[in-house]
Amino acid sequence: MTRLSLRTALLAAIFSILVVPVWLTAQEPASLPETKAPPTATPVSDWQKTHEEQLKNDWPWLARFKEADLALAKPAAGENRVVFMGDSITQGWHFDSAVGGFPGKPYINRGISGQTTPQMVLRFRQDVIALQPKVVVILGGTNDIAGNTGPMTLEQTEDNLASMADLATANHIRVVLCSVTPAFDFPWRPGLTPAPKVLALNAWIKAYAAAKGYVYVDFHSAMKDERNGLPPTLSKDGVHPLPTGYAIMAPLVEAGIAKTLGR
Repeated sequence: MTRLSLRTALLAAIFSILVVPVWLTAQEPASLPETKAPPTATPVSDWQKTHEEQLKNDWPWLARFKEADLALAKPAAGENRVVFMGDSITQGWHFDSAVGGFPGKPYINRGISGQTTPQMVLRFRQDVIALQPKVVVILGGTNDIAGNTGPMTLEQTEDNLASMADLATANHIRVVLCSVTPAFDFPWRPGLTPAPKVLALNAWIKAYAAAKGYVYVDFHSAMKDERNGLPPTLSKDGVHPLPTGYAIMAPLVEAGIAKTLGR
């Protein structure tokens, strides 16, 4: 064997020694991770299952008040019927309560827990216009900021509030627009810092009401704490009012209703 051939053979042998282990390593399966039990999934509550099913089949939940709406008689002569359109803050407002309620008043509660303003728009004709009230009280937007039915901009919420007010006006129903109540955080969706968004939305509602000649009721200023949230004296979870909270809200909205009826 020539010197050149010998050197070539030696280089080839060295190369194979260096490369083959790398190639073999590349073909071997990676080391198996330490066997662990899969994480336990968060259990889904019966309420959540029912809620999700309802959203699939009836997104605005037209069935919620359908029968009650059909059973309701037309307003009596001289009756100052008022319909409250809203979410859980409205739903939880017990109108027949002695504290923060409206015993004996022809006020109709059409609040649905968890709802966003696009859902309210879709049921506005059935749950408000068809009931022929003189006044509608609109309180919504908290769940939009929480993203209950998906991400939403403040402009989209504003458009929906304006659409409901426009529908009411076109049907000779007077409008009371309410500020969103304070919220420093959402217990069901923490970390969204809703307080500044609530302030911005309320500023728009106030300005829009003034421009359109609607009555604006400011719950926020009367209920907020130093964080622009709801204090423990008015709410257990920082979002939904206690009777003490509704006791503040009731005279404010009564004054707004009286004002719009007097115009």
